[in-house]
Amino acid sequence: MASTPRRTASTPQQGAPVWEIAPEPVGSDDSGALLRAYYSDIVDRYHRHHHGRAATAAEVDSAMTAEPSGHLAPPDGLFLIARRDGTAYGCAGVHLLTPGTAELTRVHVAPSARRGGLGSRLLTAAERAARERLGAARLCLDTRSDLVEARAMYAARGYAEVPAYHDGPYADHFFAKHLTP
Repeated sequence: MASTPRRTASTPQQGAPVWEIAPEPVGSDDSGALLRAYYSDIVDRYHRHHHGRAATAAEVDSAMTAEPSGHLAPPDGLFLIARRDGTAYGCAGVHLLTPGTAELTRVHVAPSARRGGLGSRLLTAAERAARERLGAARLCLDTRSDLVEARAMYAARGYAEVPAYHDGPYADHFFAKHLTP
């Protein structure tokens, strides 16, 4: 399913930022910085929630090593980066689990861009990429109990809780959504 990367931009509204969301290689400078920010955020939140302290840089490094992102490369995966005026502010990854079923992962929005709809835009782009580029009819994901905002966004976007599809140690809730053309 190789094709030219599809770029999407949000519809400009009065005073609203214009976002460009497109697939980029996991090894690029911006993807590395976004993945580092993603892991710093989720590892720190985990340690604050479970251990009452901030995560160390070594703990973030360990999480990044334990969960490499190579599966987010074509032909069975994509890593999407959201940019505004050339600056990267968010990311989302999708990859095939089985034919017809993809997984959403590594969703992150920079703190300075939160509460402005970028998470929803990333989710829309990820769903489209999973359907159109990976041939998925279903998108699933896992998240933790302490990631309250993420769980609320997924539920609001039509994702329903489903039984666990893996037994990883950092997943408390599992969601899935059937993708419509």
